[in-house]
Amino acid sequence: MIGRTTVLTIQTPEGVAFTIPIASPISRCLALAVDLAVILALTILISQVVQFLSIAASGIPLLNDILSDFGNGFMIVAQFALAIFYGIITEWLWSGQTLGKRLMKLRVIDERGLSLGLKQIIIRNLFRLLDLLPSNFYLLGGFSCLVTQKCQRIGDIAAGTLVIRETRPFAPQFSELMEKDENSFAAMPHLESRLRQQVTPDEARTALDAVVRRNELEPGARLRLFEALANYFREMAEFPEEITIGLSDEQYVRNVVETLFRRAAS
Repeated sequence: MIGRTTVLTIQTPEGVAFTIPIASPISRCLALAVDLAVILALTILISQVVQFLSIAASGIPLLNDILSDFGNGFMIVAQFALAIFYGIITEWLWSGQTLGKRLMKLRVIDERGLSLGLKQIIIRNLFRLLDLLPSNFYLLGGFSCLVTQKCQRIGDIAAGTLVIRETRPFAPQFSELMEKDENSFAAMPHLESRLRQQVTPDEARTALDAVVRRNELEPGARLRLFEALANYFREMAEFPEEITIGLSDEQYVRNVVETLFRRAAS
């Protein structure tokens, strides 16, 4: 059996390393159980609708025969479509999550850490038919998760994807992040408000990760990273020179982080 990797490490061009926990086989099984229950419920609902239409047409023999034959064929097609398109649609609309994955805090991503593409979603869900073997017991897919290094089923290997576990971001201690320096941005609350409105959650988390992990970076990579971040945030809200003069790029980003997360921490 191949040695199991529990985290995915992503190295950015700036030299920043991020680690993402990989979902365990147990958590994936629980998410799959929820998804199978949803598919079963939808199948029963469709079956009830077809049965209702057949009963409604029972007084018309010819129509009843047509609906009976149509209903049997339709249910076979519907079961196949639900098994495949449930995962495709939900993972595309919810950025790599089905209902089961949302409940278990799991998400499908590209195994290289890149954005998940529609082609990858389609491939991994089409290969689900192979993972279900034998006899819809999911033994082939389960065995693949157990023996692969990154807990990937056959569909994940074919699509170049893996399932990760989302972690709740911790509440940082801003007194430590600011290194006892006052945030000069606080003197301009209207500009702080503009900054909060324009920065996305992903951008805020990126800046927070950079500040928290700054001591893990090589000096050159650290300077380049904070220069790029500071220039990016300067374009969103231009603070007057009298409160930014003398600020290094790193201090500027720390001020941005404190501004963005101050309300959440309080």
